[in-house]
Amino acid sequence: MELPKVPIGERLKTLRKSRNLTLDEVSKITSVSKPMLGQIEREQSSPTFNTLLKIATGMKVPLSYFMESNDFNYKIADIKDMKPTLEENGHMRIFTMIPYDPIQNFEMFCIEIDPGCEHKSQAHQNEECVFIMEGKIELRLVEETIILEKNQIIRFQANINHSYSNPYNEKCVIQSILFYPIL
Repeated sequence: MELPKVPIGERLKTLRKSRNLTLDEVSKITSVSKPMLGQIEREQSSPTFNTLLKIATGMKVPLSYFMESNDFNYKIADIKDMKPTLEENGHMRIFTMIPYDPIQNFEMFCIEIDPGCEHKSQAHQNEECVFIMEGKIELRLVEETIILEKNQIIRFQANINHSYSNPYNEKCVIQSILFYPIL
């Protein structure tokens, strides 16, 4: 089955207008020229991956915002049909369950963490909610270690270095929701 073409230009224009930015302002924060941004918005040019990455980084949105279709009334996601992003040599698998949408300002992931795996996350300007679906995990927030077990949830500001560690004998599965601040 062929995936629908994602209207990158339309998404860029919607995002820019939702933040009341001009093309000049977007050019300054993304380091992409104003003429190129205009061509992308009018669907006269398809950006390269690096250009799209510059735009996503400058606009502070995930790259997935420009790459995944959200043209639906409802959508059922099945993890077995998804290709995960691999971290920690494949011992941590991240599945995008709900891609980022600038109107809703959140995205949701299902993350599988193998026994013995530790993942260190740099500080970022999000709020995180983590729900433990299977197993248990050690969450380290700066110097404090919190042990979370199945059916527990934690909500925290992620503007500090933090890490997820599974020193236990079974896989841990978590649901992670990232909330983005409204700019």
